[in-house]
Amino acid sequence: MHANDDQLDMGMIMAQGTHDYKDDPRNKDILININGEFYPREAAKISVFDSGFILGDGVWEGLRVYDGHIVFLSAHLNRCFEGAKAIDMDIGISREDLANRLYETLEANNMHDGVHIRLMITRGLKATPYQDPRVTISDATIVIIAEYKSPIGEIVDKGIDLFTVHVRRGYPDVQDQKLNSHSKLNCITACIQATKAGADEALMLDPHGFVATCNSTHFFIVRGGEIWTSTGDFCLGGITRRMIIDVAEKAGLTVLQKNFSLTDVYGADEAFVTGTYAGLTPVKMIDGRKIGWSENLPMPGPMVMHLRSLYQDQVAHDMAHTYSQLR
Repeated sequence: MHANDDQLDMGMIMAQGTHDYKDDPRNKDILININGEFYPREAAKISVFDSGFILGDGVWEGLRVYDGHIVFLSAHLNRCFEGAKAIDMDIGISREDLANRLYETLEANNMHDGVHIRLMITRGLKATPYQDPRVTISDATIVIIAEYKSPIGEIVDKGIDLFTVHVRRGYPDVQDQKLNSHSKLNCITACIQATKAGADEALMLDPHGFVATCNSTHFFIVRGGEIWTSTGDFCLGGITRRMIIDVAEKAGLTVLQKNFSLTDVYGADEAFVTGTYAGLTPVKMIDGRKIGWSENLPMPGPMVMHLRSLYQDQVAHDMAHTYSQLR
């Protein structure tokens, strides 16, 4: 079936693992914000000369909406503007104006809850297909897509399978993994390898062979009541990752950001991944090894359940105390 066929069943186009979703028919009628103007889905287009299309030159953010509130918006804007500065890209509008544009998109679509937003910013139009930023001839392109999209509860509760891929998270002098850039080919390649192996997502190692992160989420294990995650040297500065670390430490739990190997992973009591879209998702299998010593280990495990509760408390706190700061 051709992608432009009016009979295209969008419910058949689904991600896998933590990004699975059930199609919502309301998404067929959403308005997409391109540079402050609204367009129906079928009319939302950018130029083939756009820097994002030609080169993957830009930054992006994924955001969740609960009860009309974009959760942890300040942290997401910090990461967005920091990434833009790192690649010497002028977004062209202030943090406050960008926040207002996000909320205007929600208002235009009459959206209040169960919404995922993809904010995409590229360097703008090129005079010719070439990498040099000096041939950019327009302001930055800012696209906001807000959709009714929620994680599938069965997956979030039963857990996912991971497969360790050969694709590594590289050194920052090659491509800094802390940049949330449009150039995600290493993660895409990792995702493909994991999919071919029959897993839901890829577990990626750092250049030294230690566990780094997953292709689209951050990775944690639990050993002896301690929560372990990577040093963060070779992964994106995840908003949810940071929140989990913070709430766990505030609750008196031991969180170690350290180097650890696959041997540590295979022997873990629990494992889970974090991300803006699905929050905390347990991992039940890695490279064919069942996680957890007990065959009767509940899924999600006790630590994941505890951390979920702490995280939801943090979401509620953000909704109650930060809404007015950016609007």
